[in-house]
Amino acid sequence: MSTMNQVKTVLLLAALSVLLIGLGNFLMPGGQGLYIGIGIALVLNFFSYWSSDKLAIKMSKARPVTQEQAPGLYASMQKLTTSAQLPMPKLYIIPNQQLNAFATGRNPEHAAVAVTEGLLRTLSTPELEGVLAHELAHIKNRDILIGSVAAVMASALTFIAYIAMWFGGGRDRSPLGPIIALAAFILAPIAAAIIQMAISRSREYIADQTGAQIAGQPHGLASALETLGRGAKALPPMEVNQATAHMYIVNPLSGKSLAGLFSTHPPIEQRIAKLRELTL
Repeated sequence: MSTMNQVKTVLLLAALSVLLIGLGNFLMPGGQGLYIGIGIALVLNFFSYWSSDKLAIKMSKARPVTQEQAPGLYASMQKLTTSAQLPMPKLYIIPNQQLNAFATGRNPEHAAVAVTEGLLRTLSTPELEGVLAHELAHIKNRDILIGSVAAVMASALTFIAYIAMWFGGGRDRSPLGPIIALAAFILAPIAAAIIQMAISRSREYIADQTGAQIAGQPHGLASALETLGRGAKALPPMEVNQATAHMYIVNPLSGKSLAGLFSTHPPIEQRIAKLRELTL
């Protein structure tokens, strides 16, 4: 499962690259639009990537927690970081009764994991360790970096489509140029969003499997996902910024967002089924 999803991630990133280069070369003479779009996207997304831990923690209203305040959380995380051969991340608690968690940070040395109060209070130790292992998997697999690369290309593609709509009609200035530019303006951002969401879903599957390996078994995470799924339906929704919703182990905006192609997370039922099939 992990190998297939790794290949899928590479293919999806390649598809974004082809779409970006093709649109830039067709609509903007000399590829100038391509370079401008990538440049602007790099600046904007590099800042977001470099400050991802601080931004995500601030948006979630999480507070730092010490070992004395949460000895069980620290004990589980220390056990799992040893298994994963990772540095100990900074730990935070989100003051919310929903059951959720996320990891952030530009690399393992600058990582943070945040969990909700509801998750700490509700899950058993094996379930909690399954969730923490999933978040450590995102850190170990450099998913923040992969997501940032996808965001750069998607942002550049949207920018080029926007510029082409207002200033370009194709390098050959054919009569169909304006029509193609309009189609690109409408369709290119949609295509970029679909591919970006597909990358996010493939990384979730990989984090589930890697997390199961870190925890030493998949059953804790599978059971935790069942509990999280029930909690998402029974408890009041979290107030989460749309820009950070994809980082959580289950989508906190699932009740407000489109399913399928535009979902940042695979269906919980499918994730549980794949975990149940794992043999470590």
